Amino acid sequence: MADSCCAGKSGTSALNDPRWRRILWIALVINAAMFGVEIVAGVAADSRALQADALDFLGDSANYAISLGVAGMALTWRARAALLKAATMLAFGLWVLASTLWGFLSGSSPHAETMGIIGIAALAANVIVALLLYRYRTGDANMRSVWICSRNDALGNLAVLAAALGVFGTGQGWPDLIVAAIMAALAIWGSLDVFRHARGDLTVAAQEAR
Repeated sequence: MADSCCAGKSGTSALNDPRWRRILWIALVINAAMFGVEIVAGVAADSRALQADALDFLGDSANYAISLGVAGMALTWRARAALLKAATMLAFGLWVLASTLWGFLSGSSPHAETMGIIGIAALAANVIVALLLYRYRTGDANMRSVWICSRNDALGNLAVLAAALGVFGTGQGWPDLIVAAIMAALAIWGSLDVFRHARGDLTVAAQEAR
């Protein structure tokens, strides 16, 4: 990923594009619905990977709501919103790490079939959202953070499916816990990337204000 992908020179025309706002609303509805599905299935299946993915859907729903709130605003406000989203992604990653550690200590017996079915549904949802957002991946930090979230979610879903196969094949819960740790790493890496680009946008905005 090039550093220029987050440059503030994209302007406000794309942010005011009705298609951008409509896509964000679609993404918000999809993520909110999948949060409800995954959190129930994750608890029922005793899968920490599914529960982590459910909270990720919840966090993304909040991120899309923030993006809708700042679309069309000045670059400074969009960069600040991206910083808030970076903090959300970082908090999610740290929470998953703590939950995974507890799972290793206490043990778990996730239901592989449920993990697989819900994992496929979650992957389909995230691929749809990622395809809708693909054309905006080279926008400012706010747009880029939305794209990063969707991309990481799709990668996380593939990992959940791999965990389901691992749990099914071994009859043990450690594949589920390993995937939860991978998802935490994705969230932490993504948050740092968004933070770096948001700081860059703030610098650009400060220079333009002089």
